[in-house]
Amino acid sequence: MINAIIVEDEKSSRNNLKNLLAMYCKDVTVTGEAGTIEEGVALLKAKSEQTDVAFLDINLPDGLVFQLLNQFEEKNFDIIFVTAYDKFAMQACEYSCIGYITKPIDPEKLESAVSRIRTRKNPQTNMRYDVFKSFYGKNPYSKPKICIPYNDEVFLVPVSEIIRLQSEDNYTHFFLKDGRKLTASKTIKSFEKPLENYSFLRIHRSHIINMNHIEKYVRGEGGSVVMEGGAQIEVSRRKRAAFLEKLRMLQEEFKLNFN
Repeated sequence: MINAIIVEDEKSSRNNLKNLLAMYCKDVTVTGEAGTIEEGVALLKAKSEQTDVAFLDINLPDGLVFQLLNQFEEKNFDIIFVTAYDKFAMQACEYSCIGYITKPIDPEKLESAVSRIRTRKNPQTNMRYDVFKSFYGKNPYSKPKICIPYNDEVFLVPVSEIIRLQSEDNYTHFFLKDGRKLTASKTIKSFEKPLENYSFLRIHRSHIINMNHIEKYVRGEGGSVVMEGGAQIEVSRRKRAAFLEKLRMLQEEFKLNFN
């Protein structure tokens, strides 16, 4: 059985979620409810040891739910955010491997989010929540990290340490500065948008590169790049213009910083 609590300000929304859990996730038992940050803190302090997952609305009457989570140094429970459409929150959840469902709740998405809890022996919530905050907060001075999920493990890697990504069917291989190769059980497309904010670019159907780790660009029909570590990767004709523009922008940024 999975013990759950719900922190959501609207009683009708709490009841709807409970009904959906009863219908589609029969091994989930709701053991407590709260409607504000203050009530949620009290609830979790009383039940944190017995709680497997907390369903949390992001926007509450007395603030954002992060004010609640920040009061718990050790988060020994999993998190599923329940939110209206929020592009940045959804991207941050994808990036940190934190579950989320959007309103109105789709039963299939709810089942999918809960199924990830069933298979996760160690929720590693502290680590995943730190990654979430680094992306959701959009702090330009932070050193963001990415969670790379594989089977029951989650690897935490600084974005700046990633040289390139390469797809293989529904898996994505990460090649790192220290020589490691980590494999995520997610498609390369799921990493494309969030990484665009950190000088990454998809230059081929199967490849995303960190522009900061290019050693050489070889001209040609589309051209190719030689990355740190020696890998030579083709730039597809369709991606060549975007690649050259990104390269120009990085050159301008370099000049600005060192003039």
